[in-house]
Amino acid sequence: MDAVNSSEPVPSAESQLRAAPPHELVATARRLLTDGLGAEEVTLLLADYGLSVLQPVTHLPHTAEPIAAHDGPTGRAFISQTPVVEVPNGSAPTHLVHLPLTVRGDRLGVLSVRLPSSATDPATVLRLTDFATALAHEVTTAGRDTDLYLQARRTRRLTLAAEMQWQLLPGRGCARQEYVIGAHLEPAYTIGGDNFDWSTSADTLTLTVTDGMGQGIDASLLTHLTVGALRNARRAGIGLADQACLADQALFAQYGGKAYASSLLLQFDLNTGTVHAVDAGSPQLYRQRDDTIEQIELEAQFPLGMFEETLYEEQTFHVEPGDRLIVVSSGVHGARAADGGSFGERALRQTLSATRREPPHEAARAMVSGLIEHFGSRDLAADAAVVCLDWNGRKIEPARHTAPAR
Repeated sequence: MDAVNSSEPVPSAESQLRAAPPHELVATARRLLTDGLGAEEVTLLLADYGLSVLQPVTHLPHTAEPIAAHDGPTGRAFISQTPVVEVPNGSAPTHLVHLPLTVRGDRLGVLSVRLPSSATDPATVLRLTDFATALAHEVTTAGRDTDLYLQARRTRRLTLAAEMQWQLLPGRGCARQEYVIGAHLEPAYTIGGDNFDWSTSADTLTLTVTDGMGQGIDASLLTHLTVGALRNARRAGIGLADQACLADQALFAQYGGKAYASSLLLQFDLNTGTVHAVDAGSPQLYRQRDDTIEQIELEAQFPLGMFEETLYEEQTFHVEPGDRLIVVSSGVHGARAADGGSFGERALRQTLSATRREPPHEAARAMVSGLIEHFGSRDLAADAAVVCLDWNGRKIEPARHTAPAR
């Protein structure tokens, strides 16, 4: 993709993307791929907030027709997180290559590139995959300086509460050697109080799922204070129980017990699989090991901010390689259909079983879709959050023993 017959050093494609103005990333990518590979068409598609369609990034506020996020070659690239080469019928001179746009396990969308059929060999597709990853990083960074890519993700306007909530989230996925996280929120365009958050270090992963009481702006403000307090305590380097205590004090000082937030705090030891937990409210935790589903029963403690100076205690459990953990908010396990049936009684476990072989991102989305189907409407009565974590564990290299010097 870079010129080779020049006496001057030519900047790499990655450096040229970094140097591009935030709103011109698509134009820069198109120029680089046209000059380097003879691309005839380059389209950046971003997943909408509900993960139902892929939206082409064009000249806002108008966009081209969206593409289904779970059907066709483009959808396969997004779901499978692998390149898909679309070969038209007959001897067409061009092929369409669909490449996943992903940043550290957070799926953003797809880059579609139409190339001469002679330029879709495996080596070129591999180079395009690296290019798409570089572009994804720049799209993420550009979000600090332009609204273009956030606007392009919308099929309709977000409520103010939802705008605040999506800005608070760390992403919708995260992946390391030890684990893969996928998460989903609904109703995506009107979400109010549900939130998930995570942070990783060399040897730990901290994961929280929070459900602020109420609806709309009131719930969003409450959740913002809760997550901000938990982050502030976490970044001070204190233990999990004390993080809950400080967040509890912050909420009580602000609301005096009239408003509170339910939260589940988990901290994973990446070396051992030991999990420290504080159950401060209503999110429920399930573990799938092989084909067995069990709810991990933790000691229920008071929600954050309900009483003044509540003391919280940690519990521990263990995860093994191959385990899947699923955290669901009260809007999932407590939802009831028109006939009065609870989603959490039987339908939730059926959905968990049916999605066991799906990757975490798709499993989380499918669980919320199952809830919507069970409830009978996309207009859910309460916010619904699902976080799915596949635990791989850390491979500890055996210690090397050297013979003593003679």
